[in-house]
Amino acid sequence: MIVTHILAKIRNYLRYRDTVRELSRLSDRELNDLGLSRWDIPFIARKHTKVGA
Repeated sequence: MIVTHILAKIRNYLRYRDTVRELSRLSDRELNDLGLSRWDIPFIARKHTKVGA
């Protein structure tokens, strides 16, 4: 049970990190087209991956 919980947290963190990396690769114009700014990236990644929940 604990191992499953820890593995889920690790998977969520890895998804968070990948999401931040992918969004960070976008240009400011591409982010703007999506309605995002660079400041939104960590928030969006946390929301998407439920890190810290």
